[in-house]
Amino acid sequence: MPNSIRNERAASLPAKLSRSWLLTSAAKPELFADAQKSEADSVIFDMEAAVPEAQKSEARDNVGAALSDGMVGWVRINGSTTEEWEDDLEAMHGLPGLRGIMLPNTEQPEQVTLTAMRLGAGVPVLALIETALGIEAATKIASAPGTFRLALGTNDFRKDTGVGDDPIALAYARSRLVIATRVGGLPGAIDGPSAAGAGRHTVHEDCAWTLKMGMTGKLVLNPSQAAIVNDSLSPSEDDQTWARDMLEHQDDAEIVDGSYLPRLARAKKIAALADSYGLWKR
Repeated sequence: MPNSIRNERAASLPAKLSRSWLLTSAAKPELFADAQKSEADSVIFDMEAAVPEAQKSEARDNVGAALSDGMVGWVRINGSTTEEWEDDLEAMHGLPGLRGIMLPNTEQPEQVTLTAMRLGAGVPVLALIETALGIEAATKIASAPGTFRLALGTNDFRKDTGVGDDPIALAYARSRLVIATRVGGLPGAIDGPSAAGAGRHTVHEDCAWTLKMGMTGKLVLNPSQAAIVNDSLSPSEDDQTWARDMLEHQDDAEIVDGSYLPRLARAKKIAALADSYGLWKR
């Protein structure tokens, strides 16, 4: 296999810890190299929403060539109810650079399981939930064989339900995915993207809501936003300072109430995450 051009830091990070998930159009192979070199923790080649119907076959060929020639990433295939689904799975099967599949418009647990079965053992499926039906079935989807993580497609969810883009309007959907994720024992849920043209301040504010809702990842439409998302969704310096103090004094600490052990567990989690992201200063 040719040498990968993927960002080495990102390539070494397990997908269960990925914060930024960059979508890049499979119809535009000229964008692939920049996506691979970006700071995005995970790259998703988008063969669905970003590709016109007339270019589906070409996009499939583009991704197949990229994942056979040193590039690595996830692939958003077309939904399981479309004519393209089987062709997409056949084309992606066994590609050396394939890290996993994003299944759009997931509304039933069987859709994930069937997709996973067709891909073969070891290929994770990220279930993208974009409709009211998907939200209502989120717990079952999270518990389905083959489901790796849940992601919220905020734009299509708003289109389906008519809700606004205010964080309060999306709070119910986000909460459902977070609870379903916990019930299913999955890594943290992934939030929808900021607008492609959003600047640093807006992306940072959007990520603040992502964290408040208990989500740990975020879809990204612009490579320049990946580093902002990574920074915003990582343990803050204040959190790390607090965790370090807790851990340094744990041997001498006296348990005076029921809050100590949960706080100690949180400190250990912060330290582990910061260390995984290369932020923890020993």
